[in-house]
Amino acid sequence: MFLSLKAELRRIGNTIRWSLEGWRAAWASEKSLRQWTVLHAISSGAALLLPLEPGARALIIALGFLVLAAELFNTAIETAVDDISGRPRAAARKAKDCASAGVALCALAAASAWGVSLWGLIAGG
Repeated sequence: MFLSLKAELRRIGNTIRWSLEGWRAAWASEKSLRQWTVLHAISSGAALLLPLEPGARALIIALGFLVLAAELFNTAIETAVDDISGRPRAAARKAKDCASAGVALCALAAASAWGVSLWGLIAGG
């Protein structure tokens, strides 16, 4: 049992290490990830400072993390497609555009949460 627990802890440690390496790689090469991170920090700070309902705060912060995750998926897809395709192709462009659209939809979801929350503050106040 101890060996099994030790192996699981090692797997968890590896997962954390690989995730951090992925974050660092994307951070170094993707301006959009850095921009979304700054926006998420500002958004989260505002959500914590404004008199929002706890559920609204949680939703806004969670959706901000979702935008960051979508941007990382977008980066992964673009990197893989660029590596595999080697030249401009319709399928490669479609894959990259769809990944970008996924980021945009996540950002719209976060903006919608902000819109509804701010509307509630204005209408309720």
